[in-house]
Amino acid sequence: MTTTTPARTTTRMAALVSEIRTVVERGLAPDLTAYLVGERLAPHLGAPDLLTEAQREGDPERYRQHILHAESDGSFSVVALVWLPGQETCIHDHVSWCVAGVHLGEESERRFRLAPGTGPARLVATEDVVNAQGDVCGFAPPGDIHKVRNSCTTKAISVHVYGADVSRLGTSIRRVYTLPVD
Repeated sequence: MTTTTPARTTTRMAALVSEIRTVVERGLAPDLTAYLVGERLAPHLGAPDLLTEAQREGDPERYRQHILHAESDGSFSVVALVWLPGQETCIHDHVSWCVAGVHLGEESERRFRLAPGTGPARLVATEDVVNAQGDVCGFAPPGDIHKVRNSCTTKAISVHVYGADVSRLGTSIRRVYTLPVD
């Protein structure tokens, strides 16, 4: 993943950040915060004035992360992930609650759980989801293990809101999983 931090934001993004701030400042449980942030994000998805042209740029080598906003107190960040056809993440989980909404195209997501038992640790695929433009999903650790892929033939862009300062951390990924998958 490559990361950029564009200096410019749009009026619509500034309004969205303000809406997210109002939710986050309430100090609610992570899962409820994610749900309410998702409600604020959804109406902005697909709007042509949400992102600048620079924030829509991909990378031919890997998906690209554009940091759109990082709250000064570290309580949340907003990023755009730009995926060219076939680009994908590793299997991972996150440092905090997260909301993701598809702004353009569609993304395929495979969700996993750690398998119980006394033998070697392994992952079990639990669900395959295709998220289209306008779809929003949210989650809070634990239980947020997944892999995301652009499985369509065009560029896909998703907007993610994390309950952490991605500009400081560099990523929202807490752990990468290389366990066998059942």
